Amino acid sequence: MFAFDNFEIGALYLIQDFMRTPKLTDFLESMTDLGNAGFIWLALAIVLICTKKYRKVGYATFLSLAMNLILTNGILKHIFKRARPFDTYPDLQPLIHEPTDWSFPSGHSSASFAAAFVLYHYMPKKFSIPALILATLIAFSRLYLGVHYPSDVIGGAAIGYLTAWASEKFMTYTEKKTSAKSQNLAHKKRAESA
Repeated sequence: MFAFDNFEIGALYLIQDFMRTPKLTDFLESMTDLGNAGFIWLALAIVLICTKKYRKVGYATFLSLAMNLILTNGILKHIFKRARPFDTYPDLQPLIHEPTDWSFPSGHSSASFAAAFVLYHYMPKKFSIPALILATLIAFSRLYLGVHYPSDVIGGAAIGYLTAWASEKFMTYTEKKTSAKSQNLAHKKRAESA
């Protein structure tokens, strides 16, 4: 475990000492801002819900984000209670206002991948690939800005995948139930008219 901890903090020091530049900082701060409270993904879900063609995708995205919020912020952060890297290592300088909640898992990463994996499953690649790239940039921004460990981000991405999978399964289940109900109703109407 000690070696893993050394790897994690070593990765953050590597970023701090060798990667940070003013332009990259501005860009990755904007990526983090897009991920704040899952704003970009919620906005996208609402837009999709308002379209006839992609309404189902919008609902699946919204459901994945809701499950993700409950699991990540409501449960897991309070179970693991992992301190932020800048709290444990004072010479690690965060580049944004210091978050006050727990570090594991990364909420930005989990929400981003919760939405992006749903989009990857349902949407054409010309939309879903950019969503995955955006999710990756938002997740990396949390490392670059010094507010998460690598395992926070990886764990967040895994939880995002899990909630996307659960959302897709729920949507498939409800579609089958609705389809079966419609077929039964149609069969009943045909029997009554015969």
